[in-house]
Amino acid sequence: MPATKEFDIVVHGATGFTGRLVVEYLLARYPNGANDAGLRWAMGGRSADKLAAVRDELGAPADTPLVVTDAADAASLRALTERTRLVLTTVGPYQLYGSDLVAACAASGTDYVDLCGEPVWMRKMIDAHEAAAKASGARIVFSCGFDSIPFDLGVLMLQNEMKARHGSTASRVRGRVRKMKGTFSGGTAASLKATLASAAQHPEEMGLLRNAFSLTPGFTGPAQPSGAKPMLDEAIGAWVGPFVMAAINTRNVHRSNYLLGHAFGADLVYDEMMVTGTGEKGEARALALASDRSMGSDDGPKPGEGPSKAERDAGLYDVMFLGHDAAGHSVQVGVTGDRDPGYGSTSKMISEAAVCLLRDCAATRGGIWTPASAMGQPLINRLVANAGLTFTVEA
Repeated sequence: MPATKEFDIVVHGATGFTGRLVVEYLLARYPNGANDAGLRWAMGGRSADKLAAVRDELGAPADTPLVVTDAADAASLRALTERTRLVLTTVGPYQLYGSDLVAACAASGTDYVDLCGEPVWMRKMIDAHEAAAKASGARIVFSCGFDSIPFDLGVLMLQNEMKARHGSTASRVRGRVRKMKGTFSGGTAASLKATLASAAQHPEEMGLLRNAFSLTPGFTGPAQPSGAKPMLDEAIGAWVGPFVMAAINTRNVHRSNYLLGHAFGADLVYDEMMVTGTGEKGEARALALASDRSMGSDDGPKPGEGPSKAERDAGLYDVMFLGHDAAGHSVQVGVTGDRDPGYGSTSKMISEAAVCLLRDCAATRGGIWTPASAMGQPLINRLVANAGLTFTVEA
């Protein structure tokens, strides 16, 4: 991608709640044109007046570039791709507002990162635009937030350690959320509602939603645990319950494996659940978790809303990955984040993913990727150095 384009990154959706957090992060970490490599970024949105107001509210320099774009105007999106090397978009639900942008990026050779957790839409985009992205050189990377970076990269790190230590891959991997403090974003809730509404209108989509290999066209691996029922997990000696992001994370992990030539083995079995504790209390919490329907309710945060800075800063998450190979060898990896998952940490992760794709991944060719398959260890390095994440081999 030639560096002669006007911008390196345009934040599409800069006036939204998460888009503002991305702009705040870029201001602090990569001030426009002032850092050692001169990253050039702009704020994008539908209204020049709103963009200017957000720029001023955030204390950004008055000369911060503003780009008027409209997700509903295909010509506007094509013009956007002509001006920037990469589009970072926080405008979801992507099945409602993202299809034309993916099409424009794939056709023009423009890189793209988003926060998508919508597997049916992602599969539609893969089927429709992967060939064009490969031809143009566009690197399109979905799911660059809490879904699914910590999980996708956590499994990658575990498998690399298993190979280095034992010369094998872990055919059974458990992702277990040990701690999490913070709310999911309003955009995540809106995406879930849009996905369910679409599936109600198009019953054939339910098959994709239920299929752990919905993002690996032409490949189906072994049967996978559903992760839907509370259980006593003997591997860790504690009760576990359903984890709401497992539906997207597990599919991205299998797609990473697929795109990496099944580097984790064609027999990978992977699930994610939330640890609720031991004994009767742990069981009760697991049962309560299984009956929780708050994500689909109307009481949670709406798109454009979110927690205060103090609440975001007080958030955290801690995820453990436990892998076993056929010979009984095991490896355990921990991944933590220092902010709430849905906002504070996600805004840092997608920002670093965008910079990583531009600066560290020249060898990644055009196509529709996952974070682990497109960026891998270079992204882990950036997240540890800049974004408050840790990746640790624990056992």
